[in-house]
Amino acid sequence: MSYLIKPQNYRNLLDPQQTEEAIRLVKDFFQTSLSAELRLRRVTAPLFVLKGMGINDDLNGVERPVTFPIKDLGDRKAEVVHSLAKWKRLTLADYHIQPGYGIYTDMNAIRSDEELGNLHSLYVDQWDWERVITEADRNTDFLCDIVRRIYAAMCRTEYIIFEKFPQIQPFLPREVYFIHSEELRRRYPDLTPKEREDRITREHGAVFIIGIGCKLGDGKEHDLRAPDYDDYTTPGPNGLPGLNGDLLLWDEVLGRAIELSSMGIRVDKAALLRQLSESHKEERLELYFHKRLMEGSLPLSIGGGIGQSRLCMFFLKKAHIGEIQASIWPEEMKEECRRLGIHII
Repeated sequence: MSYLIKPQNYRNLLDPQQTEEAIRLVKDFFQTSLSAELRLRRVTAPLFVLKGMGINDDLNGVERPVTFPIKDLGDRKAEVVHSLAKWKRLTLADYHIQPGYGIYTDMNAIRSDEELGNLHSLYVDQWDWERVITEADRNTDFLCDIVRRIYAAMCRTEYIIFEKFPQIQPFLPREVYFIHSEELRRRYPDLTPKEREDRITREHGAVFIIGIGCKLGDGKEHDLRAPDYDDYTTPGPNGLPGLNGDLLLWDEVLGRAIELSSMGIRVDKAALLRQLSESHKEERLELYFHKRLMEGSLPLSIGGGIGQSRLCMFFLKKAHIGEIQASIWPEEMKEECRRLGIHII
């Protein structure tokens, strides 16, 4: 079901031509800054992969991939990628990338099960990145250091936008606030996970929530994660599980927190077995990706995705992701956007 947040007294700070110029500026500058910050080289990525290999990311585990038959392979099925979490780790191994270095790519996807709205589109574009790490790096201190580096690239991008378009004033806080999802639950036990995100992000401006996918004290997860890419069960120094998380920024236009990045230290053999067992998906151990991981031919890694259109939307103070990218929207949503002064591409 689609849902539209209707900001009051919305005003576009950029006309359509300026918006297109600003989109290019954000994308060009941020990916260069991210690449330098994390020591990533750009690689070419697939739009689709073969079904049944275990390579496609199943996100929360319920989204259906767009699937089509391949005539020259006897109608064997291919799936449009949801993201490239597993493909990137295979590529790190195939390219023999050394610890401390990694890759990034432009990921384009179609997610037909998305609930369309200000932040969700059928078309997904993000920078997918992955970096080789060592066993000593598999801890929350290292995770938080990587988050700070990504945030630093965002802050530099914000300043570049201000230099070119001074009507868009810098507004990011200097530092990211870190909190575990269980600590967040204990702080606001009567709120839903999304309400907790809004409350903590409104207070701090930029927040990284650790432990997405792990069981909390009430027996529920803050949010779901597929069991075979992020490690959400290995305990940190505070005894709480999870070596992954989400980066949230407070959006003044929409009056809510928005997720700009989902990322984490990836599963090792022990975490993979543990998480597949907990989710009753041990059959995945027979898939190509999982066999590669269990036989030890894939490196330890950390990685994630950063939404390109969302990042542009946030920095350019837009109210709808359709102001940044071309997609398909319900007619009633497009009509309401026109009434609100929201220019859908």
